[in-house]
Amino acid sequence: MHTASLPAARTAPPFSGRILVTGGAGFIGSALIWELNQRGLTNILVSDILGSDEKWRNLTPLRFADYVEAPAFRAQLAEHPESFGKFSAIFHLGACSATTERDASYLIDNNYTYTKELARWALAHKTRFVYASSAATYGDGTRGMDDRSDELPALRPLNMYGYSKHLFDLHAQREGWLQSIVGLKYFNVFGPNEDHKADMRSLVNKAYQQIEQSGSVGLFKSYRPDYADGEQQRDFLYVKDAVAMTLFLAEGRLGDAPVPNSDRPSGLFNLGSGEANTWLTLTRAIFAALGREPQINFIDMPESLRGKYQYHTRADIGKLRDAGYSAPVTPLADSVRDYVQNYLRPAKKLGE
Repeated sequence: MHTASLPAARTAPPFSGRILVTGGAGFIGSALIWELNQRGLTNILVSDILGSDEKWRNLTPLRFADYVEAPAFRAQLAEHPESFGKFSAIFHLGACSATTERDASYLIDNNYTYTKELARWALAHKTRFVYASSAATYGDGTRGMDDRSDELPALRPLNMYGYSKHLFDLHAQREGWLQSIVGLKYFNVFGPNEDHKADMRSLVNKAYQQIEQSGSVGLFKSYRPDYADGEQQRDFLYVKDAVAMTLFLAEGRLGDAPVPNSDRPSGLFNLGSGEANTWLTLTRAIFAALGREPQINFIDMPESLRGKYQYHTRADIGKLRDAGYSAPVTPLADSVRDYVQNYLRPAKKLGE
C-alpha cells in the first residue's frame, strides 16, 4: 500500500457545536463524516433518503449523534425552524446526482428549491453553509470553467442535473449570498463508498467489476475527430482529497490558524486535481493496481449520451490555492491503487 501521498489528517476544525451533513449516507457525504470522525468530531446530525438501495451501509462504521430522513427534516425546518437549534456548520451535499434523471420537476424541487430553503435558514442563523454545486454546470466547457468569473448566466449545462445546480448558483449570486457561503464545483470524484450509485459509479468502480468478471474493460468510442478512442479527458479527483478541500473551505483556516467569519473563503470553488487525464490513463492505472496487463475494448456510446458528453474537463484550482489550500493532490496512480487495493478488493467501506 502506498499512502505517503494521500491527504494527511489535520487538526480538528474550529466547529463549536453540532454539524449537519445532508446526503450524509451518500458517497461524498459519508466520506466527509468519516474525515470528521478522524478529527474527533461526532456531534453530527445526518440527513438523507435511505430508500431501498445499499447506501445505508456507508453509515455503519461512522459515528454521529442522530439521523433524520430528508423529507421529515425539510418539513420540520419549514414548520418549526427553531426546533433544530444551532449548528456550527451545514454541509449540504444531498441531491439527486444522476446526470440521466429526466424528471425536471423533481430535480428543481430537490436540488434547487430545497437548497434555497436551507441556505436561507443557515444565513438567518449565521451558520456556515457549504453546498455541493457541480462541474456539470460548465456544460461542454466551451464557455470556460472559471470559478473566478461572475458571468454565470453565460454557462450552458448539458443535462437537467447540471441545470438544477446552476440555477442555485445563479440565485445565490443574485441574492448576494456568494459573499457568505461556499459552493463546491466537484469534478470527477471517485473512491470508496460509491458502490450504491449504480450507473453513476466512477469508471474505477465499474472497471474493477468488469475486470473481475471478464478480464477486460469497455470504454466509449470517441465521436469527435479531434479525440481518439479513449483519449477523452477528465479531471479525476480522489474522494479523500475532495473532503480535505471541502473541510478546508468550511474551516476558514489559512495554515493552522482560524480566521474570523468575515475573512473565511466564500463563493464558488472548483474542486479537482487540476489535471486532465485520459480514460486510457485511468484504466491502465486500474490494471496496474491489480497487477494485470491492460485489456481494453472500445464500445459504442448510447445515442442518448452523445450530444451531452463532455470530451475535456480540467479544474483550474488557482482560486482554492489562493485561499490557502496548500496540500498536494494525490497522484492519480496512487489514489487508484489505494482505492482498488484497500477498499474494492477487500470490499470495505471507509472506517472499516
